[in-house]
Amino acid sequence: MTNLIKNADARRIFLAKQGLCAPPGRLLGKDGLLQLIHNIGFVQVDSIATVERAHHQILFSRNQTYRREHLAVLLEKDGELFENWTHDASIIPSLFYRYWKHKFRRENDRILERWRRWQGEGFDTSFEETYERIAKGGAVLSRELKSDDHESGGWWNWHPNKTALEYLWRTGKVAIARRENFQKVYDLSERVVPSQHHEPEVDPYAFVDWACRSALTRLGFATHGEIAAFWDLVSPDEAKAWVEAHRNELRPILIEPADGGKPRACHAFADFSETRDDAPEPPARLRVLSPFDPLIRDRNRTERLFGFFYRIEVFVPEPKRQYGYYVFPLLEGDRLIGRIDMKADRKAGELVVRKLWLEPGVKPSTGRMERLDAELSRLARFTGVEEIRYLDGWRGE
Repeated sequence: MTNLIKNADARRIFLAKQGLCAPPGRLLGKDGLLQLIHNIGFVQVDSIATVERAHHQILFSRNQTYRREHLAVLLEKDGELFENWTHDASIIPSLFYRYWKHKFRRENDRILERWRRWQGEGFDTSFEETYERIAKGGAVLSRELKSDDHESGGWWNWHPNKTALEYLWRTGKVAIARRENFQKVYDLSERVVPSQHHEPEVDPYAFVDWACRSALTRLGFATHGEIAAFWDLVSPDEAKAWVEAHRNELRPILIEPADGGKPRACHAFADFSETRDDAPEPPARLRVLSPFDPLIRDRNRTERLFGFFYRIEVFVPEPKRQYGYYVFPLLEGDRLIGRIDMKADRKAGELVVRKLWLEPGVKPSTGRMERLDAELSRLARFTGVEEIRYLDGWRGE
């Protein structure tokens, strides 16, 4: 018989898996930060800094003692983290690097074919030249390889060496040694990722097994499609075949959705706890999440579990936006209760709050608004501004 997991239990279990049930004020430190990223799997990187860069905000929302310098040391000096691709550019534990080698091989032919259609035949003549330039000359920024007569533009107008750098990075031949003003500095992978993380080689079967097993561990429960999508390392068909091959280790469960509708059939490990008793209660405090937080990366799963529909409207024309350019979800306890539009004005030293939207049935009680103000104060300090400025009508009056 397939057991039904109540929605409240499922939410708490997933929050715990994603590091959002731990005490946010407990001292983290550098080692604790590495363990946190290992536990949640990866931290997405994005260039938008309306309030704070995505990776910093993702980590701060889990622990307010997080320090940016610890992340920099783990990435740039210790080599215990590396940047590459999951579903998007992400910071990943170097312990997983040996598995990414399979992704690099898979990406090689796919990228070459796609970019050949985009740039035309002969575009890849700069690949070997660019690799040799880094091998002999050391780490480089993309702009250092740009020809004098090339006109800058978006990704569609990359100069050949920029295209080469992206190809070499996406296929593991070079890695990101550090960032300067958020621009990638590339070097050979063997000079960035410590040698112990390159070996031993992993065979294809072990690669698929790790990708599926580690994804399900971090999700708690999932469909085979969700397992495949977590790292974006294997296909849904590969994840489905893995589930079939490991039925003796798994069991079917049903997850009650937030709207009380038809339960979702999922897979879980045989020792999966069916109640939230084994997952600590999430902090009651209110927290601002990054739009790229891994808790809400899978928008369909977010809507099923939390009854919260969310999308980033950066690329939506302004007249068609429902909320705003870059709006932050609000997590209170185990519920997503609303969203907020705000921006850090660093010149003025202010966190400017433009608009708050609470979900239907969520009241702006005195206690809730005090919790929001306390969280915004914490975020303002982390961002480096001194004051919070609430614009007229920010509460939607």
